[in-house]
Amino acid sequence: MNEITKKQILKLIHQEVIPAIGCTEPIAVSLAASKASELLGQKPERIDVYLSANILKNAMGVGIPGTGMVGLPIAIALGCLIGKSEYELEVLRDLTPEALEEGKRMIADQKIHIGLKENVDKLYIEVTCRNGEERATAIIAHEHTRFVYLSKNEAVLLDELAKYSAQENNEEEALKLSFDLVYDFAMNMPVEEIRFILDTAKLNKHVAEEAVKGQFGHEVGKTISGPYGHKYLGDSAYTHMLILTAAACDARMDGAMIPVMSNSGSGNQGIAATLPVVSFAEDIHCSEEQLIRALMLSHLMVIYVKQSLGRLSALCGCVVAATGASCGITWLMGGSKKQITYAIKNMIGNITGMICDGAKPSCAMKVASGVSTAMLSAMMAMENKVVTSVEGIIDEDVDQSIYNLTSIGSKGMETTDKVVLDIMTHKK
Repeated sequence: MNEITKKQILKLIHQEVIPAIGCTEPIAVSLAASKASELLGQKPERIDVYLSANILKNAMGVGIPGTGMVGLPIAIALGCLIGKSEYELEVLRDLTPEALEEGKRMIADQKIHIGLKENVDKLYIEVTCRNGEERATAIIAHEHTRFVYLSKNEAVLLDELAKYSAQENNEEEALKLSFDLVYDFAMNMPVEEIRFILDTAKLNKHVAEEAVKGQFGHEVGKTISGPYGHKYLGDSAYTHMLILTAAACDARMDGAMIPVMSNSGSGNQGIAATLPVVSFAEDIHCSEEQLIRALMLSHLMVIYVKQSLGRLSALCGCVVAATGASCGITWLMGGSKKQITYAIKNMIGNITGMICDGAKPSCAMKVASGVSTAMLSAMMAMENKVVTSVEGIIDEDVDQSIYNLTSIGSKGMETTDKVVLDIMTHKK
């Protein structure tokens, strides 16, 4: 691998693996609201928000950190009132009780108006803040923190809308990853140059530890570690990774005011790519270098799969993140490069098709299912058992198998996405 490729991959990882407070979709909407409010330069009297269907779906049922409330209105209100756009996905970290009460009044006064925007990128957020004759607009598209349009009254300050309509991939994604490239990087980079990936372990493990102290969501992690879980599932490396990962997701989806390390715009993907690997590494007492390389393999695999899947789709992100985790676990078990490809194929042959029906507390259950499959896939791979190319969507080539998975998620499930959103928005 040449030096240019190494630098490109390092840059890509630093862009995609970043801290976030709260579910990334409503927080990205809050980020756009904060920017529009900043441009306006005064407290808005009216806020108009237009969102793509995928953003709307993922922002409807999730807790907003520090508020005890669910959904978009409070995220938008707080973005306008106390959000700082330079904080990016930690935009609400300066939240105060006074600001929360003011945000509630803004909602009660019906200053916030939310609508669906058709025929745009799957990740599209448009916020216009108004006060009298003054108005300011901010648009985020393609990535959760990427502003593509900014204006104040008649002055256009930034306009890259045409650029992102014309090409789906941005310049940073010009480097196309492959399994060979991911494996080579994770296994052969000087360990000091990739030591930073340990920050994912530190941040995401802290969330799980805090979750145990409180009551969050459906308490999936606590259920697995509780009397029934202990009685029927036992106490093993398998249950330890389920508990740690599900607990972190419980806290995040319920709106805990604790940052997590996200991957490709998703905190749950960051959690699921990190904590199963960390938990297993602790149980087998591996070296620090082994943990670093396993985490890098997991996270970079997620980034690779998301390149062709896209940031938002009808396919649950835990399928992708757990596939990365399975790679890391297989390697920690002593698996070869070929056996890691077996783990990938086993994952794709098992839980492809798990739908995303928005971000919400029950995501912790889906994450637990993904982690369970990751462990099963790794164990089968270590015994050289693999879903073969005569079965379903699996191909002899691992990269083609991954592409088959992402084709289903990005193209094949488009109608599923529409039906899911229709169901979610027409409940009685």
